[in-house]
Amino acid sequence: MNRSIARRLALMFALVALFVFTLVGAGLFAVLRSQLENHLRESLDDRAQIARLICNHGLTPEKWRMSREKLTDMTPHDRSTVYAVTSIEPSYNYGKPIEGSTVKTWPGGYARVRPVGGGEDMLTTTVSIPGYSTRPPMQLQVASSYLPNIRTMRVFGFALAALSALGSLAVLLLSYSVTRIGLAPLTRLTRDASAVSPNNRSQRLNTTSLPHELNDLANSFNGALERLDGAYCRLESFNADVAHELRTPVTILIGQTEVALTRNRSVDDLRHTLQSNLEEYERMRAIINDMLFLARADQGERATGLVEVSLAAEVAHTLEFLEIPLEEARVHARLHGDAAAHVNRSLFGRACTNLLMNAIQHCQPGAQINVRIVRDGQQVRIEVANPGEPIEPAVLEHLFDRFYRAEASRTNSRENHGLGLAIVKAIAEMHRGSVSVQSANGVNTFAFSIAAWLADSVTPPLRSNAGNVPGNSAGNAGANANNPPAAAPASYSSLVKGKSA
Repeated sequence: MNRSIARRLALMFALVALFVFTLVGAGLFAVLRSQLENHLRESLDDRAQIARLICNHGLTPEKWRMSREKLTDMTPHDRSTVYAVTSIEPSYNYGKPIEGSTVKTWPGGYARVRPVGGGEDMLTTTVSIPGYSTRPPMQLQVASSYLPNIRTMRVFGFALAALSALGSLAVLLLSYSVTRIGLAPLTRLTRDASAVSPNNRSQRLNTTSLPHELNDLANSFNGALERLDGAYCRLESFNADVAHELRTPVTILIGQTEVALTRNRSVDDLRHTLQSNLEEYERMRAIINDMLFLARADQGERATGLVEVSLAAEVAHTLEFLEIPLEEARVHARLHGDAAAHVNRSLFGRACTNLLMNAIQHCQPGAQINVRIVRDGQQVRIEVANPGEPIEPAVLEHLFDRFYRAEASRTNSRENHGLGLAIVKAIAEMHRGSVSVQSANGVNTFAFSIAAWLADSVTPPLRSNAGNVPGNSAGNAGANANNPPAAAPASYSSLVKGKSA
């Protein structure tokens, strides 16, 4: 069951109000009780002073009888105040002193006494009256009942509890209404968010009149929508590219097969047709394997089967493997630096191959490609720099994105289906590294980094049914690291994975 924020806030406000009312009520209750006790002691002092004056006038037995009558007249009918006088002479005694357990005492001879046999507590004070003439020394005790104070406190407590409950209820109702008004921007935000759909991807949350607390949330949500919209657009473009890439070889396969079936063919003709079909099948497999590899990388798969190698030796081996494409493009490659690291040799070679093929594609004849291996703390960075046209900053930040093409046209699409640099990024992340690209002074530098040491370097290699040639699109994730490529394949269409730069 979904809970209402307005109700929760109103309930919390009501609980806070009840807590505050309780604290204030407890404080008022304590202050009132203290003031009532002070008032009772002051009243008791006044009565004791009057009773003492009356007792001082009873110097003789005849005058003492008059004093006793006055004390009797001062005693209320409800006996809320009583007087008692004790002396060594029984004729000077009056009343009966309050006896019982002492509950509390105060300075000045005040005591709260609970009478024996029950009844209300009494506040007592005792005054010593010295003897004079024929009158002996006496002890005067004046006691007042706590019953009026108790009744007042009881009524006040009930009234305070009722007012606190009513106040909390009023806070609950008012805060619910106020909270609903305060959450009106959130309601509008929810309504705007519900309007977003695949058919209305441009819809964004209106942040012009939102409060500060919701503005950051709305901007984050709009940013997520922007990223999703961009990914959706790239996915649509990728679907069109894949459809285009797969349609061409399928059309060729169908056409060649139909031509071969129109009449009898010689063995050489059929062999030529099968070889041509095989190249198209290899191209289709490359596209499908790239998609499967990236899907596994998305699931957080890490590089396994790691061994400590000289990265310069691995890059040199890749350059040797790419000797024919370098000669065909009439460009040169030079290697600088070295570092040792734990890598999956097949994956590392594949990433280097993709970056080098990307550089070869975008170099003018006679240019030189520089490959640098740089150690940076716990990371090792492999940079591939080639002279080329400057790349716009808006394009730089997307070059390693999956499905991204810097050029909208399908130029050279037979060799390039726009996943090469995305695969480099996936391989770098599988080695706990990252990718980067720079374009400055007529030189474009693509780089990826890997962790120099990984704790799982002794784990077995990934499983794969594909081969271990660096240009093989998906099989290198689990290829045997001890079987690096030794020669170039018959066709380099499976190697050309770079994006337009």
